[in-house]
Amino acid sequence: METDYLFHAIIYLSAAVVCVPIAKKLGMSSILGYLLAGIIIGPFVLGFIGQESQDIMRFAEFGVVMMMFLIGLELEPGKIWKIRKFILGMGSLQLVGTTLVLFIGCLLFMDWNWKTTLAISLALALSSTAIVLQSLKEKGLSDTSVGRSSFAVLLFQDITVIPILAFLPLLATGNPNTTNDTHQSLISGFQSWLQTLIVIGIILIIYFSGRFLFVPLLRIIAKTRLQELFTASALLLVVGVSCLMHLIGLNPALGTFMAGVVLANSEFRHELEGDIAPFKGLLLGLFFIGVGASINFQLIRDNSLFIFVFGAILILVKFLVSFAISKFYINKMDQNLLFAFGLSQSGEFGFVITSFCVSLYIIPNILANQIVAIIAMSMVATPILQLINERFIYTNSKIKEKENKKESDIIDEHNPVIIAGFGHFGSTVGRLLRASNVKSTILDYDSDRIDVLRKMGFKAHYGDATRLELLKAAGCEKAKLFIAAIDNPTVNLQVIKILQKHYPNLKILTRARNRIDAYELIDHKVDHIYRETLYSAVNMGVDALVVLGHRRYTATRHGQQFIKYDEITTLKLAEKRHDKAAYLVTIKEEIELLEQLLKSDLDSQVAATNHSWDSEHLNKKMRK
Repeated sequence: METDYLFHAIIYLSAAVVCVPIAKKLGMSSILGYLLAGIIIGPFVLGFIGQESQDIMRFAEFGVVMMMFLIGLELEPGKIWKIRKFILGMGSLQLVGTTLVLFIGCLLFMDWNWKTTLAISLALALSSTAIVLQSLKEKGLSDTSVGRSSFAVLLFQDITVIPILAFLPLLATGNPNTTNDTHQSLISGFQSWLQTLIVIGIILIIYFSGRFLFVPLLRIIAKTRLQELFTASALLLVVGVSCLMHLIGLNPALGTFMAGVVLANSEFRHELEGDIAPFKGLLLGLFFIGVGASINFQLIRDNSLFIFVFGAILILVKFLVSFAISKFYINKMDQNLLFAFGLSQSGEFGFVITSFCVSLYIIPNILANQIVAIIAMSMVATPILQLINERFIYTNSKIKEKENKKESDIIDEHNPVIIAGFGHFGSTVGRLLRASNVKSTILDYDSDRIDVLRKMGFKAHYGDATRLELLKAAGCEKAKLFIAAIDNPTVNLQVIKILQKHYPNLKILTRARNRIDAYELIDHKVDHIYRETLYSAVNMGVDALVVLGHRRYTATRHGQQFIKYDEITTLKLAEKRHDKAAYLVTIKEEIELLEQLLKSDLDSQVAATNHSWDSEHLNKKMRK
């Protein structure tokens, strides 16, 4: 019935809305919340949806399809070229190393033939792009060394899926004309070598036809200035290519990946990302729910020893291989652990390869179901292992890391001002001081940024500002001012605590991203707090008043008064923020008081009679 789809949609969304906030409240990843939601509403627990796991995975697959399209859009040549060593080096070592270890181990301890063993090893060697990228994004690690390394390995795996699926028909051992329940592609009746050539040929046709046919067509459609028509055209490409890939027996996600690659270099890339990105999180959430719901607990119960032991060995093998590879590329122990734990599971393309191998009679149905259960269980285990790493292992690894970490630079200057963190915020302050002939000692923990700053003429020093010995070497004992401008608010607060304890007479100016960060700083008795969002917003408001006809002096005075009142209000709210009712009442009262005070100031005659800031007024006066 048609209403069944609506009912299933309500069940999926309700489970997500309930389970994910609970998981986040308990300090878990949202991915684990989605997976648990799928397990609870799945056919083997409450049975609300998906009496057949195949139906659930069809529903969940759409999330992977859209995710692969967005990944394809991100394959900008310049970005890929920068991390080419990680892609070819770490990616190939991880995939080949994991496949080789699994292949040899299964040949020695399992009674599978070598073709089945190779196919299973390839399927299990691939990690979950959805889980890893989402976890990195939630933890704010996407732009770190571990984030870039993980993305490079996952990108290599995603690209390698295409030749893997083109290679698998060569391992086919059964009669492709035999009738079964699996999807029969248009090329399934051809010989294996011919199927491989056809697959490669169609992939090349998709790429070149998209580049020289569809992109010009998008330019024509864009001239109509109809946003819905443009989006529909992009979706036509996605669905059309996916359908073509399905007809030749490949997964539709590969088609959308190719479509994204086609559009990655076009001028429409950012517009497409903007249109589709809001749906990305929801679609990935639905995919994770589908994975959780697809876990066949009856099969796991009947084959519990094999599935759990094999699954544990799989996670251990992938962890050790990834950890060993990361040691050659990443020097920090904590990031090595994050990298290895993140890639320790099998991924969504494992389902694709396993299903494809079943249709080619490479893997028997019963064994394929067991492999699918192992893949799903490894995906569920990953967020749990990451949580264990963060709570218990990660803290200890930071202590062991000190022996191998890069040594801080030797600081041979003592200046009246020390700036910790020289990103967009800190560099603005530093440039202003430098232009005013004020010398500053610059500290930053990003070695790449240090190299760039030195090329730009700044004398910057590499080091972790949370280390007391570095602060001492920087001259905190004699400095007049310390500017805490580190991007990470947690680290920024940690530095301030150390300064307050060991250098109580040192004056501190600190940045805060927003009011919430300011509350934490107020709790620690920090007097000079500068919110990023406050001053730029007030400056815009001042300019808006000038455009609307107010005199520049009046508008500027008005803006300064607003900042003063807002800072006083922030101090009051910081005391009451833990009492929600009192907090809301105070906010309402302060907003009303602020508006009354500012209106009174705006109407005052003192501000209205001062014209010295108005260039237009001065020009008129000079003409007279």
